[in-house]
Amino acid sequence: MKKVLFLLLSILGSNAFSQSNQVGKPMNIVFILSDDHRFDFMGFTGKVPGLETPAMDFMAKNGAYLKNAFVTTSLCSPSRASILTGQYAHTHTIVDNNAPMPKDLKFFPQYLQKKGYQTAFMGKWHMGNTDDQPQPGFNKWISFKGQGEYYNPTFNIDGKEIKQPRGSYTTDLLTDYALDFIKQSDKNKPFFVYLSHKGVHADFQPAKRHAGKYKDMEVISPPSMYLTATDSSKKYGKILEPKTRTNKADIPLWVKNQRYSWHGVDYMYDGTINFIDFYRRYNETLLSIDESIAKVLAELKKEGLDKNTLVIYMGDNGFQFGEHGLIDKRDMYEASLRVPMLAYAPGMIKPGLVVNEMIENIDIAPTFLALAGIKKPTQIQGLSFANLLKGSETKWRDKIFYEYYWEWAFPQTPTMFGVRTEQFKYIFNQGVWDANELYDLKNDPEEINNLIRDPRYSKIAGQLKKDMWDWLEQTGGMQIPLKRVDSKRIDHLYKGTY
Repeated sequence: MKKVLFLLLSILGSNAFSQSNQVGKPMNIVFILSDDHRFDFMGFTGKVPGLETPAMDFMAKNGAYLKNAFVTTSLCSPSRASILTGQYAHTHTIVDNNAPMPKDLKFFPQYLQKKGYQTAFMGKWHMGNTDDQPQPGFNKWISFKGQGEYYNPTFNIDGKEIKQPRGSYTTDLLTDYALDFIKQSDKNKPFFVYLSHKGVHADFQPAKRHAGKYKDMEVISPPSMYLTATDSSKKYGKILEPKTRTNKADIPLWVKNQRYSWHGVDYMYDGTINFIDFYRRYNETLLSIDESIAKVLAELKKEGLDKNTLVIYMGDNGFQFGEHGLIDKRDMYEASLRVPMLAYAPGMIKPGLVVNEMIENIDIAPTFLALAGIKKPTQIQGLSFANLLKGSETKWRDKIFYEYYWEWAFPQTPTMFGVRTEQFKYIFNQGVWDANELYDLKNDPEEINNLIRDPRYSKIAGQLKKDMWDWLEQTGGMQIPLKRVDSKRIDHLYKGTY
């Protein structure tokens, strides 16, 4: 971590904040995406005692912390497609990790490329049925098949399969390729870099330099972890007691049943790893992502590009560590729905800015296009938050919507739709004879008191349900986009890791 701190101090130097980027020059953009990084596992949040993320902390202190960032579907492929298209999953139709990609999808880098941007993609694509093949909108392409490997990977570099050096680590390799692209870019033209990390997806494998760093880290179990526990349930680490009223009677049956399953804390990943090791290894694997951010920021400073470059860091979906007795993502609970989001641009963003508005993954595309001076295409459903980063008052949404579609490989989690406001969340569990859910997030942030049968909240639940159906009707989401998928291909891809 000393090396990372040195890099960050060199970035800060004596730079003073200025209100605008270099006059007349289009803004460069670097988008760093991690996998399965939950919203609160960053050092500065204090959620995990002992967790060190100096680069993320630096971005929050010297840039913007978008503390209410969400995904519209908490699953790799749908979320990544929403980022690239600015559309909801039911619009782009990549509703799961295997749904074939429509031929008519338009990715925002295509617009940047047409505008004169030098564009590069480095890392995990994992979207549709395209594996690691080069995609439209990118001048430089580096990717890998499926989920990839942490060590000794094979990369597809501009259409050619190239085995990487023995002992190499994917996070480090992707970062170095991104740095090379920045160094070699034509300084008279703007660039866009999409650095898409494999980390921190299971099975967690930290860089060798980080292995064992958190072997003694205290493990904290969330208050909702034992609401569905049985006498045979295992107990892990420090157990936090609920601070508000619990309502065990209205916990959905699918949640209770999933506790002893692939995505449940009592039989996680078929019992191949225990919760404590899982928790610690995740945090160790995260360290190389933080180092990647530091290296990118340092390179921009070294090349004299920092004042005219926006760097955004984001997770592709959240991740649960015991909330409601679950691990993984897919559902609409806060740990699954929310993602980390940080932005750094000394020429545009005032240090220490906190953005409280609800940002979604569909907002990434229109934001980058707006900063490039490109009018938002009509098919994009997200909003640009560029003015929010500049500290300008902007009329903004007062609610966000969510969708997840049942997967045959993980039948424990039903199709669900939902809506979240600043205070309330309504979850509609589709196609199962089960309880729907309503939570008062201000008074019950752990979502342990389902208010769906409380008559005092029936009017609120009814209005949110109407809002949800109105959203689906108005955006063409009233039919589930079914896709024909090669089952052999799915069996080959999954191997119990998705």
